[in-house]
Amino acid sequence: MDGASGMTVRRYPKTLVIIPAYNEQDSIAHVIGLIRQHAPFADICVINDGSRDNTGEIAESCGAMVLHMPHNVGIGAGMQTGFIFAAQRGYAVTVQNDGDGQHAAHEIPILIDALMMSDADVIIGSRYIEDRGYITPTARKVGIVILSRVISLILRQPISDPTSGFRASNTRAITFCAAHYPFDYPEPEAVVLLVRAGLKVREIPVTMNPRYGGVSSITPFRSAYYMVKVIMAIVIGLLRPVSRQ
Repeated sequence: MDGASGMTVRRYPKTLVIIPAYNEQDSIAHVIGLIRQHAPFADICVINDGSRDNTGEIAESCGAMVLHMPHNVGIGAGMQTGFIFAAQRGYAVTVQNDGDGQHAAHEIPILIDALMMSDADVIIGSRYIEDRGYITPTARKVGIVILSRVISLILRQPISDPTSGFRASNTRAITFCAAHYPFDYPEPEAVVLLVRAGLKVREIPVTMNPRYGGVSSITPFRSAYYMVKVIMAIVIGLLRPVSRQ
């Protein structure tokens, strides 16, 4: 209870927002500012993934904790570093938030509320449960649809947006991801790995914004190539034993 206003103040668990960032100097300050505005209870950790620009320096000047990777290790290894950091520092919740400004910071508390009020270990923010105006390029959308159907079939549960990088994880998932996290195609592979390990993954609808800065490296050819490669990686991964939680 806030004594001054008489209003009930929502208390959140110890939360770390992990921002994997590679050459995001045009957007990182904007992203950090919005997170501070909409999730002031959360600490922020930027994984500066070998950026060749001033991403790390700008993030530090904004007051975020910054882990500087020695070179560009990729989002999978970067996120695992964030999970290890969160586990070592005793965070109860992590939120993965991209550094390009596409994720709506005001929905971070919504992700956490969904995590805390359900039996889920991971909540994924999906662009495709509801139509909120986000337009996915055709080639990329076709790849995501095919990938979501394959993963839904494997897991025997619907997954509409396996490539979403907007996710909240609880302590159980943080511990697991600190020890086991895929490097090649981390978002979709992680969904399969988590469910196979006995963790519960759920989706909720979220809003996706256009990139605040920079240019996406995803072309129609890369979208098709990515979809084929990730399906192959998932199929191969099914052959490996998984430690259940």
